[in-house]
Amino acid sequence: MNMQEKEICITSVKNTVSEIAGIGQNPDNAPANERVLEKAREKLPGGKADKVIIYNPDAVAWWIYEKYKSDFARAREMSDITMRLRSVMPSVTPVCFGSMYSGVMPEVHGIMKYTKPVLKVETLFDVYPRSGKKAAIVSTAGDSISKIFLERDIDYFIYPTVGRVNRKALSLIKDGQYDLVVIYNGNYDSRMHAVGPEGRLALKALRKNLDFYCKMIEAIRTNLKDYSVFYGFCPDHGCHLIDGGRGSHGLDMEEDMNVVHLYGIKPKG
Repeated sequence: MNMQEKEICITSVKNTVSEIAGIGQNPDNAPANERVLEKAREKLPGGKADKVIIYNPDAVAWWIYEKYKSDFARAREMSDITMRLRSVMPSVTPVCFGSMYSGVMPEVHGIMKYTKPVLKVETLFDVYPRSGKKAAIVSTAGDSISKIFLERDIDYFIYPTVGRVNRKALSLIKDGQYDLVVIYNGNYDSRMHAVGPEGRLALKALRKNLDFYCKMIEAIRTNLKDYSVFYGFCPDHGCHLIDGGRGSHGLDMEEDMNVVHLYGIKPKG
């Protein structure tokens, strides 16, 4: 993994999705991820996809990927790109997802600490409906993605458990009504805080995240054959071990700032 890839920031996600969706990039936002655009151009006419499905598992660090690479094998095989991206500071969930979906740094979008106000800047969830496209968020109640992107002209499916979130997400993919579906799972993050990034229950949650990502891709391939689809596995920040065998994040350190992203492109048919 070269240094240039390391320095690609999670702020690139907004314009990457917008460009592949045919909406176009906002020049005031971080530029799109050129490696991903190149792959899209290679696999799709004009590099454009009909639909976008993004999965946001919380706190999956690059170092976890490197250490437990065998657990990622199937997810990697079902994707076109596996790469390291840089998070933002402070590396906590609302700050990071605010940057990922607004395309700007925290000092611009305004969330500078662990708070969950509704963002007032332009986000991906503004440009989609403005372009006549239908978008949905599927998340657990109270989590950042369920709160900071409210008040948009999109559909929200908010549930008390990860299991219900994931079942609804697969149902939305099967129905094929949405141009954009964003899915959030916080189970690895919550287990990691309790038992450490490599605790048995944390790794079990991580494997569930990877299993769902693969099920998501299977659902895309089975139910969206008439559409081209861009999809991704896009964590917000990493994590590190602290005293007492617990986990944490939020610091400007490699373990917290480097995350693993996977991207895939399915042509029509």
